[in-house]
Amino acid sequence: MVTAAQSLSTVRSPLAWFGEFLKEELAPYPGRTALVARMVLAATLVMLIGMTFRIPYVFQGAIYTLIISRESSRATLKSGLTIFALTGIGAAYLLISARFVMSQPTLHLLWVIVSFFLGFFALRTLSNFGASSTLAIMISVGVPFWDRHVPAETNVEDTLWLCLASAIGIVVTIVVEILFSRMKLGEDVVAGVAVRLAAVQDLLLCHADGRPGNRMTESAVTRLAVVGTSMLRRILQRSAYSLHYAEKMGAMIGLTGTLVDLAANLTLPTLQFSDDDRKRIRRQAEKVDRIRSDLLARRNPHLGEPDTAPWNAQHSTPLLPEIERTVNSMNEILAGSASLNVSALRPSIGDPPSTLFIRDAFTNVDHLKFALKGCLTASLCYIIYNALDWPGISTAVTTSFLTALSTIGSSRQKQVLRIAGAVVGGFVLGMGAQIFVLPYLDSIAGFTILFVLVTVFASWFMTSSPRLSYFGMQLALAFYLIHLRTFGMESSLSIARDRVVGILLGLVMMWLVFDQLWGTTALVQMKKDFTAALRLLAQFAREPVSEDLKVAIERSYSLREAINNTFDRTRASADAILFEFGPSREQDLALRSRIKEWQPQLRSLFLMRIALWKFRVQLPGFELPQPVRVAQQEFDCQSAEVLDNLADRLEERSPRRENSFEKSFEHLQKRVRTCCSEGPQNSLSPELQTLLALSRNVESLMMSLSRKSDL
Repeated sequence: MVTAAQSLSTVRSPLAWFGEFLKEELAPYPGRTALVARMVLAATLVMLIGMTFRIPYVFQGAIYTLIISRESSRATLKSGLTIFALTGIGAAYLLISARFVMSQPTLHLLWVIVSFFLGFFALRTLSNFGASSTLAIMISVGVPFWDRHVPAETNVEDTLWLCLASAIGIVVTIVVEILFSRMKLGEDVVAGVAVRLAAVQDLLLCHADGRPGNRMTESAVTRLAVVGTSMLRRILQRSAYSLHYAEKMGAMIGLTGTLVDLAANLTLPTLQFSDDDRKRIRRQAEKVDRIRSDLLARRNPHLGEPDTAPWNAQHSTPLLPEIERTVNSMNEILAGSASLNVSALRPSIGDPPSTLFIRDAFTNVDHLKFALKGCLTASLCYIIYNALDWPGISTAVTTSFLTALSTIGSSRQKQVLRIAGAVVGGFVLGMGAQIFVLPYLDSIAGFTILFVLVTVFASWFMTSSPRLSYFGMQLALAFYLIHLRTFGMESSLSIARDRVVGILLGLVMMWLVFDQLWGTTALVQMKKDFTAALRLLAQFAREPVSEDLKVAIERSYSLREAINNTFDRTRASADAILFEFGPSREQDLALRSRIKEWQPQLRSLFLMRIALWKFRVQLPGFELPQPVRVAQQEFDCQSAEVLDNLADRLEERSPRRENSFEKSFEHLQKRVRTCCSEGPQNSLSPELQTLLALSRNVESLMMSLSRKSDL
């Protein structure tokens, strides 16, 4: 599948593409101006409080006002309280542990290394990413305090001042969000999906009326295709939704992303549609509108009549049947939901409770490897700046924490954005203000105007897509580190120089350790995660393997969590491939497009497998006659073989063995019809109807995946 964004990149020069990229990323969208206004207001209030009451390290509180979650007031409150708790834990760790190592240089160095390891381990394994980043920042900023040759009381005071500055930023942000936004549960994910569906609907209606989409409509769809759905996936992953609802919305997000990609290709001026095609396009637009309305109204959608008539192959493009299948899949997934009202957003009985750590935090060896790599990077930076006796470049340690990711692509992305943000925020705005602006200001009112302008500029970038938002955060961080460290005009240019040099040192160490010593390309990681998802789905299709119901349920939750995580990691790696270059880039992008096209189908298959698992376990209301149970087990085992064979092909292995998947489905249908003929009313029971419908959808998806894997 070729998106509009990829098409643009192939026909335009790099400079033209970059200009279009910035235009799309910085274009206003509904709610962006209000969000930036709240961010600027909170940051300005923190700055004024810090300057008025002469609170040290107020830059920390100002940064927190920009990074605290703002998806909803409820999410802001939860994120703020979690960050506050982790700030206290980080400070307590520094104050309690440092007293035992201060007098022993060797022990002190060991403490620093262990602290870095714990910080990186928390960055990878804490379920709340904002909180994990907070703990990592506390360690990276607090550890250098205890290297200074000052009385211990001074170090304790500075650590507490750092906590106070952080607390001020958290409290101000929460108050501003509560005052200016509504507390509406679930508005984040649902609203994001609804905005995308509305844009697709507008474009479909334009083509249904026989007129090309207007520039604003096409621009909206193209921008949403470039932005993607990674932000919605992260919100959903960090939410407290029930597991059942989160899985359905995860599939909806994936299908919505696919629908937007398909619609983005309809902006090509060469496409022509027949009258019959336009009628069916209008029908799809109406179905998209109903899905969006049901989501926003929290109604249970109804499953309408499926579209069975074939498209006119002579006049239609391959995109139209794909759009139809995607819309039908979305409707089927939502129609199968028990409830989409507010109660569905609360943790349901039997769902695993949310935890501080992700569920494989202490069992997945990849987390340990990540922590070791990050610890080595930060430790090298620490040793270098101490050996040079240059404490001003200690930002190298913070750079290591904030740019540490598991693949080259994602690491390069943050490194490029961080250095660009540091240059603009540190050299251009920070030092430029010191030289050309601050000498002419004689009051805090003038500095406030300068602060607001810079924060607006940074916040606008921060509210763009993940491909650019980190640039805004780094810009603000570099500017705040220069101008919010003291209570007056900063006249020394050496501070800006030291900060940028420290960032460069951190980037060099990150390149050396993450890219050269233990580097893993994003393509390799994406293939690894995608094949892992296939094998986990195959394993889930064979469940339960234990006759103990409690064990079977716990294993089911564990597998479901692992499958969701592999889906998220696959999409993250797919985004990272865009930042990798080399002779195989074209082939890498082609494989990336194929896997992105397959993944929504796998999510739909995953949801159907969850329902079929209930028949396998024979939960109340899902009991089956013994002959049908045996046929279902055979069908499930054969479908698992298909998934394993797909994984083998991706790993360039020979398929394990030929399977009789189609024959197993025919056998299942025969068993169901036999039970129907033996029944008292010669009709299918609701359980058998559901089983047959789900199995038929599974068979269709499996055959589609098999055909696409042969291409």
